[in-house]
Amino acid sequence: MKGSTAPRLEFRMSLSHGGSAHRLRAEYEASGGGSMPGPRAALRLIATLCALALLLAAPAARAATLLRDADLEHALTEIAAPVLRAAGLSPGQVDVLVIKDDRMNAFVADTTRIFINSGLILKLPNAKSLQAVIAHEAAHITGGHITRRMDNMRAARNAAGLGLVLAAAAGAATGRADAAAGLAIGAQSTAMRSFLGHSRAEESSADIASIRTLVQAGIDPRGALQVQEIFLGQEALNVGRQDPYMQSHPLTRDRYRAAQGLVAAAKVPERNDPNADYWFLRTRGKLSAFLRAPGWTLGRLGDSGSRDIALMREAVARHRQTDLPGALKAIDGALALRPKDPYYHDLKGQILLEGRRPADSARVYAQARDLAPRNAQVLGGLGRAQLASGQFAAALATLEEARGRDWADPRILRDLSVAYARAGNNGMASEATAQRYALEGRMQDAGIHAKRAVDLLPRGSAPWNRAQDVLDASERAARKR
Repeated sequence: MKGSTAPRLEFRMSLSHGGSAHRLRAEYEASGGGSMPGPRAALRLIATLCALALLLAAPAARAATLLRDADLEHALTEIAAPVLRAAGLSPGQVDVLVIKDDRMNAFVADTTRIFINSGLILKLPNAKSLQAVIAHEAAHITGGHITRRMDNMRAARNAAGLGLVLAAAAGAATGRADAAAGLAIGAQSTAMRSFLGHSRAEESSADIASIRTLVQAGIDPRGALQVQEIFLGQEALNVGRQDPYMQSHPLTRDRYRAAQGLVAAAKVPERNDPNADYWFLRTRGKLSAFLRAPGWTLGRLGDSGSRDIALMREAVARHRQTDLPGALKAIDGALALRPKDPYYHDLKGQILLEGRRPADSARVYAQARDLAPRNAQVLGGLGRAQLASGQFAAALATLEEARGRDWADPRILRDLSVAYARAGNNGMASEATAQRYALEGRMQDAGIHAKRAVDLLPRGSAPWNRAQDVLDASERAARKR
């Protein structure tokens, strides 16, 4: 596999060659608003959703992976914030997440998360077209389309594979934690269309609302026309050749003409937002650097739109080629231009850790942590580097802090279990492992480790309660099999 750029799918998209995994790591920027519910309440919800998933489950025809990356999610927050505010939604309460899938699609599975395929982002021409996609999906939330669908959930018993989509939604319902981080988001195409599909009336309503939202936000609504133009040519294709967006968002030329009329009536001058444009280029640049071959990236650095983005893309490409000196030179160049950018420090920490320099990685991750102290995944990376460099006590403290900010990230839980095992605390190691398996949907394995934790931990303690909740969820899931 040396030199391979094929993705290796775990609980996040990974790119591997030889013994080194070059991952587009999951990043979660902890929000400043609202308190996250406790693990017991969240686990009860997860148990309920697991039971419903078992009721509806069938083999998935196609699966994809969430690409959780702090840089990407910060960029999408910058792009989405004015749209969400204009739509009457709080940017701190609605996440925009990327799914690793070459097909063009976007959807909402609940009222707090918008999912956009990487293939659609890479196809869109500019920030205002991405903002138009976000505005359209936000209109489905504010229009009550998703709420009505969730109210009619019982009618979806024959929608095979829907449980996996529900698992993704569980994270949003539990307070922004990624309850789906270990689960494939997939379902048979018929089930996905049944659950995610919108009627033509809903689409027309969302068109009107989204264009009004863009105008209110001061965003050029022509981006909405650019999005529709991408899909217009697919009307004549048979269903099997259409992108999923066409199947779940029925588009007609009448809708396109109506949108043209709305845009013309708005009389908004053509304009661009430099801030949104920068973060769009950075999003697209990072996605393409991780998802496409390194040679492709290195041959197109001039298309990056910004010198720091070009250097970041070069760093990723050279890292994937196992060129550690070249990767470090490039990321240092990006940091020279943006020295207080926590996400560039984070990427450098990743490069050093995967380049087998864990002590140096820990020092760089500490800088990223200082710049983004609420970021659970930066803390997780620091804890991982501390583990790899033998700083076991420090790693345990760091990883516990990371879990406190995002208790439902499987990678953090995995590293935390290792840290507890190193400390000789097998009860806590089993408790963290049980939670990880539960969040990955591996309820039988979760039950085994939860039982071990319950036997080892002080009865009635908080960790014991968490383990007992997982054990209860595992037993309920077993009865549904």
